[in-house]
Amino acid sequence: MNDFSDLERDLAKLRPVQPSTRLWGRIEQALAEHSEVPSNVIAPKQFRVNWIGLGLGLAAAAAFFVLARVDFHPSAATRVASATPAPQPNTVPSLNFVPAGLTRVVYDRRDEGLVFTPGQERPSRRVRVAQRETIQWRDAQTGASIRVSYPAEEIKLIPVSGQ
Repeated sequence: MNDFSDLERDLAKLRPVQPSTRLWGRIEQALAEHSEVPSNVIAPKQFRVNWIGLGLGLAAAAAFFVLARVDFHPSAATRVASATPAPQPNTVPSLNFVPAGLTRVVYDRRDEGLVFTPGQERPSRRVRVAQRETIQWRDAQTGASIRVSYPAEEIKLIPVSGQ
């Protein structure tokens, strides 16, 4: 048997006693006497609406919406009048770009130690190289050039030979 079963049965029978009218009177009297908040208690200040600020804010928002009208569906009938004729598209000469150069700048090389790859008898040393490659193309006729630069990362597995 459980040693606490008698105690639990006695506790289940207990019910809270209704407070006396004298206690209720003392509580009401204490609340009436201490309507002020003591100085050591942090209490929120009374919330007051600044009607002037609210009115000015609403007026500014209304003016913004009236003046900044955005038309998300422009009509096809809206056209701009112009005294000059519309510019004709220029025929661009065909561009013949040829590779002119490749630059590879290594900015980080890290030896990550020995790696045992499956299917190989000997371990390999893994080396990670971070670099930036820049490729340049030139057009000999027009002198135009295009340069593209991008980061690259290369992982090399170098076989290790033991003696």
